[in-house]
Amino acid sequence: MAWPNPFRRRTANTRTCWGYTFDLTPDHLTAEQAHPLKHSYDVLGEEALDALNELFPPESTIFHPKEATKHDVETTVPDRKSTEGQAGEPPVPHGKSKPKRDLYELLKDNHSKHPKLDELWSEVNTILPWVDWDQIARGQDVFYRYGGATLTGLAYQSLLGGMGANRVVEVLARTGGFGVNVARHRLFETTQHILQCTRSLQSIQPGGDGFASSIRVRLLHASVRQRILKLTKTRPTYYSVDQYGVPINDLDSIATIGTFSGTIIWLSLPRQGIYLRPQEVDDYIALWRLIAHYVGTPTAPFETPARAKCMMESLLMNEINPSQTSRILANNIIRCLENQPPAYASRSFLEANARWLNGSELCDALGLGRPSAYHTCLVAGQCIFFMALCYVNRSIPYLDRRKVANLKRIFWQVIVESKFGLAGEQTVFDFKYVPQFDTVTYKGGDEEIRHKSTGGIEQRNLGAFLLGTAFMGVAAYVGLRTSIFVAGTAWRVGGYGAGLVRNLM
Repeated sequence: MAWPNPFRRRTANTRTCWGYTFDLTPDHLTAEQAHPLKHSYDVLGEEALDALNELFPPESTIFHPKEATKHDVETTVPDRKSTEGQAGEPPVPHGKSKPKRDLYELLKDNHSKHPKLDELWSEVNTILPWVDWDQIARGQDVFYRYGGATLTGLAYQSLLGGMGANRVVEVLARTGGFGVNVARHRLFETTQHILQCTRSLQSIQPGGDGFASSIRVRLLHASVRQRILKLTKTRPTYYSVDQYGVPINDLDSIATIGTFSGTIIWLSLPRQGIYLRPQEVDDYIALWRLIAHYVGTPTAPFETPARAKCMMESLLMNEINPSQTSRILANNIIRCLENQPPAYASRSFLEANARWLNGSELCDALGLGRPSAYHTCLVAGQCIFFMALCYVNRSIPYLDRRKVANLKRIFWQVIVESKFGLAGEQTVFDFKYVPQFDTVTYKGGDEEIRHKSTGGIEQRNLGAFLLGTAFMGVAAYVGLRTSIFVAGTAWRVGGYGAGLVRNLM
């Protein structure tokens, strides 16, 4: 929870934004300085997408937003330019569905056929001088060393709290991918990308699964950007570039990398009582700087932890301004997770998590409910559980290595392989949620909840809270008794000494 620091010295440069206090420096971006980044974007990624579409014309996707937000339905219609059996796309056997279009595989197999494809392929496969693979591997371990707390921060602060960025949500809402029944799957797909980037060193190196997913995400962003701008040319009122900037612009991309790195380090984990060591901060920022390079995001803001921290604070100050769309998407995230396996967390517990990590001011602006003191205590118990687990394990190298290895396996099983997650179907980040003029993301209602809570994670947190409370009570009692004993001893010794002095005189 964002507790105020009574010892902080406030100056003319001190700012408090959404419960977070910091001091402005020359390295912080003002709104005016950040404005050009709203109109710059990954040009090479878009040029490569054009080249792929020229070589291998895609199918036109007709997306039904009303069904998509309630039933996740999509229909594809072959484009007039599309033909079966063209190079790079083998014919589909009779009776089998056509595989999803994998832009990464098309790029890998055909980059020599177009100069822009070759330029992109060369860029992402070039190992930059600042890349230290040992450091990248350590950064991957940081994610799992604080695994439960990190995932909690990603869900309730990076993603849910990030919905307070009113410009970004205008793009998300136009994809139709954050209705109640599809948002959960969308969150799992995002988590799959993170897990692939952290699963092993080979995974994040060129040719690995995390590397491939990052390139897919880059090309997906280019597809969304092109689609929204194309619709805007036909109907200027559909999306305002002047007001929101180019869709998925450089500032938005920097903010995305920042929420997965800086926000975790300096907001999410500290508010759960966990503080990274300086070397861990360096390593984790380096990991996300590499991912930023792969996905076409400017890497300069992540050259050092100090710069990454300044960028996080600048975005918090300039970009978080919740709108009605923000409220719809934030509430849909809560609803899509409510009473769902395997955690079966209640809505009040989810809202308590959100308030603990983001503060009441932002959560009120996002229209989230106010949970009871009981559910807030459950979150406190969760923090106690995470703190005990993380600090004990990281202090013993053997336990640390075992925990990192176990969580890599467990997270992958729960998010990707289990029937509650992606059911073993890894996404290739194809262009599934296609913006249309009538695409709308609706606010979910109570009738869309399908599962009933069976206790789940809340019982564990209650136990941790009670144990933590009992421990602190015992510690306070022992401390009080010790203080009384020491004071009494000092008084007796002091009285004896004073009598001895009087006798000597």
